[in-house]
Amino acid sequence: MLNEVQKKKLLQIARRSIEEYFSSGKAPELTETDPALVEKKGAFVTITKGGTLRGCIGYIEPIKPLYQTISEMAIQAAVGDPRFPAMDERETKEIRLEISVLSSLRKIDDPSQIEVGTHGIMLRQGFNSGLLLPQVATEYGWRREEFLENTCYKAGLPPDAWKKGAEISIFSADVFGEGNED
Repeated sequence: MLNEVQKKKLLQIARRSIEEYFSSGKAPELTETDPALVEKKGAFVTITKGGTLRGCIGYIEPIKPLYQTISEMAIQAAVGDPRFPAMDERETKEIRLEISVLSSLRKIDDPSQIEVGTHGIMLRQGFNSGLLLPQVATEYGWRREEFLENTCYKAGLPPDAWKKGAEISIFSADVFGEGNED
């Protein structure tokens, strides 16, 4: 778990990355020495505007140092989420950022191990895969089965694929965001 100072710093990195991308066309050059922020971690950056999803992209696996992942994923959530048109610079003052720092994935054989509100789900079958963060089930008031079905939908699979051989992995997340300015 990150402390409040580290969380605040990551949120500042995310916002600065988006703002610098719009002003210069590239990500800021960042350096970091805090061991928790240079550790390789999977993470997602979620952008909302007026309480509605505007973009969400991340790395599932620990590919890069956390501060670099946050910088890159903030920019990608703003301009690279294929579900939404790219943001424009005027929107930056209207958005709220949320960061989810992920634990390692843990493959499970028994879906009853999923704790709604604690675990996120990564589901794979064939070439299809889908992931939903832990907070999604809570936000929608889903029970475990609904969470699994919606992860199947996200993966482009039938809603019962979780019962028919799909590989299920779970993870937890340290989720934090900017104050509710919406």
